[in-house]
Amino acid sequence: MAFTLYSLLQASLLIVNAVAVLHEERFLRHVGWGSDQGIGGFGEEPGIKAQLTNLIRSIRTVMRGKGTIFSTIIIIMIIIIITICSVLFLH
Repeated sequence: MAFTLYSLLQASLLIVNAVAVLHEERFLRHVGWGSDQGIGGFGEEPGIKAQLTNLIRSIRTVMRGKGTIFSTIIIIMIIIIITICSVLFLH
C-alpha cells in the first residue's frame, strides 16, 4: 500500500475515532485520567496529563455528530473505490 494523502486521512480518522470512543468512567478513570484528576489551581500551568485529558474531552465533544457523518462518507468512498477497481481490473 502506497503512502498517499488518502491513507493519511484514513489513519487520522481511525485515530480520532479511537479517541472519541474512550469512555470516561469505564476506561479513563481506571487509568487515572478521569475528569477529577489533574486539576490545578488558578494561574498554574496545566500539566501534560491535564492537557491530554482536555484534548480527549474536546475530541469527544466535537466528533459526536461530525465524526459519524465523516466516517460514513469515508466508508462509502472505500466501497465505491473497491467496486470500481474490481470492475475495472477483474473484467
